[in-house]
Amino acid sequence: MKYVEINVNPKERLMFNAFLIMFIIHTAQTGVGIAGLPRIIYMEANRDAWISVILSGILVSFVLFLMVKMLETYNSADLYGIHMDVYGKWISKAFNILYIGYYLSVTYVILMNYIEMVQAWIFPKIPTWLLMGLLLFLMVYGVLGGIRVVVGIAFFGLILAFWLLFMIYTPIKFMDFNHLQPVLTSSPKEIMMGVYKTSFTIIGFDLVLFVYPYIKEKKKVFKYALIGAGYSTFLFTVVTIVSIGFFSEDALLKTIWPVLSMFKILRIPNLERFEFIAVSFWMLVILPNICLYFWVASRGMKRVFDFSQKKSIYLFASLLWILSLFVNDRLLMNTITDKVGTTSFILSFIYPSCLFILVKSKQFVKKKKGVDA
Repeated sequence: MKYVEINVNPKERLMFNAFLIMFIIHTAQTGVGIAGLPRIIYMEANRDAWISVILSGILVSFVLFLMVKMLETYNSADLYGIHMDVYGKWISKAFNILYIGYYLSVTYVILMNYIEMVQAWIFPKIPTWLLMGLLLFLMVYGVLGGIRVVVGIAFFGLILAFWLLFMIYTPIKFMDFNHLQPVLTSSPKEIMMGVYKTSFTIIGFDLVLFVYPYIKEKKKVFKYALIGAGYSTFLFTVVTIVSIGFFSEDALLKTIWPVLSMFKILRIPNLERFEFIAVSFWMLVILPNICLYFWVASRGMKRVFDFSQKKSIYLFASLLWILSLFVNDRLLMNTITDKVGTTSFILSFIYPSCLFILVKSKQFVKKKKGVDA
């Protein structure tokens, strides 16, 4: 069986400029989860939920720093290659398979949650398998174009969906700032639970571990990654503050998608239900999400098993479509989402931090042996 090469040496035409990592990280973090994020954190940290969001942003910045420093230890490695270097041929395969399955699961959860959103707000009777098929067609079409096309989708996805940010202006005018006072009434444990609950929404920064070899100016990666994660944190904080101020306590706890519900008050001439436009346009927000995660999973099959990435794309897309036929219950989907969210906290925050220590320890031992020799 073929060994996984530690360093990836992509062709020049496949590489892209470092500033695009901003768009990759932000679009990977900003997906379907932001629509329900304020409610989920409010259930844990109450009116201090916005503090949990800021702390989660700080945590992301710290883990990003560790990730980039770990990547800088190698010439041009991704996580699949780092596993090979640290664990060897067989154990590394187990970790790599775990990550392939994880990113495939994240893609599935994002797709199913968006489909649920469309069914709840626009087309209640549209079959899940039909909408899943249409979304998979778009995703497969994008991923087949390669990493540069996927990055291009992330870039244009942010640009085209940027106008949605300004739609938050109207709800701000109806906010009651008393809902945010007094500050720091929640216990440290409750605030930290809010940070934990934010983890599934704010994941995506870990994609730097896989796109790093394709970036031209590698010394600028951390700077631009930090900007992308910082903008995501700012956006999540604003949305959470506005949602807490806009809704009463009971209303926020009962509203599944508070961000979409706030769009109900928007009134545009000749358009009675603006939230229909928002939900439809949200597809441009999740499309970069699913393309990025799906590319990482299919790329893993090529890196780990030397299996054709094109065949992997078709195989995984078929698997996702088949799985959509078996989950029609909202409670079951919520359970799956929670399980994937727990896994995401471990694989995006805890594990990379531990791997950083292993990589640096191995580097230290190698240097020490070199000096002794």
